Amino acid sequence: MVVAITRRVSPRFTECELTHIERTPIDLETARAQHADYVRTLDELGCEVIELPEEPDLPDSVFVEDTAFILPEVAVITRPGADSRKPEIETIIPALAPYRPLVHVSAPATLDGGDVLVLGKKIFIGLSTRSNMEAVEQLNSTLGQYGYEVIGAALTDCLHLKTAVTRVDDSTLLINPGWVDSSHFQGYDLIEVDASEPFAANCLPIKGKIIYPTAFPKTQKRLMQRGCDVVNVNLSELAKAEGAVTCCSLIIE
Repeated sequence: MVVAITRRVSPRFTECELTHIERTPIDLETARAQHADYVRTLDELGCEVIELPEEPDLPDSVFVEDTAFILPEVAVITRPGADSRKPEIETIIPALAPYRPLVHVSAPATLDGGDVLVLGKKIFIGLSTRSNMEAVEQLNSTLGQYGYEVIGAALTDCLHLKTAVTRVDDSTLLINPGWVDSSHFQGYDLIEVDASEPFAANCLPIKGKIIYPTAFPKTQKRLMQRGCDVVNVNLSELAKAEGAVTCCSLIIE
């Protein structure tokens, strides 16, 4: 069974943190409807969905990915880089505790889960405005006993590493090479986003399918030409908060 932990959209979602895009009006009810469709898609793909209640005072809390990342051995509780988001981990800890032993990132390290890309025994950390080298060093120490190597990767012009590159399958990545150096990922088959769709590198593989936004048809065509079975979701309002398909769930396999 694949478990997907999600969290409902906060009533203060329109007050979200923004780093690399301009603030534009967000329709809260449309955002909630789109998120409900996303949750329904996870359910229809066979996930056991655990939907946490909304956090009234935490605008970005729908983006549960940033609070943790899950390995076969442990779940790592992060320390989000934006101060407004640090309290989000409080309700994630009891949600994850039944599934994995927990380890915690501690100060002075900061880490958003959106900056974490796990590829086998290598874990790439985006060195962003939200995640720092202290997190890389700390995780190398913490996770080395399980055989993991943690590597920092510089980013350009994007919020998180998974804005720039995500896993399609065990041998394939979807990437915007303008935002992260593709030489980090030698040995992988790289599908580059269409140049007109710079935000198109975020996809979510689930049980042989690829959950993917409707907003990027040219890049979607490239995925389908490689044999990917794409399931579309419309997250246009969540994208106005720098959200994407990986951001809205924590996947436990």
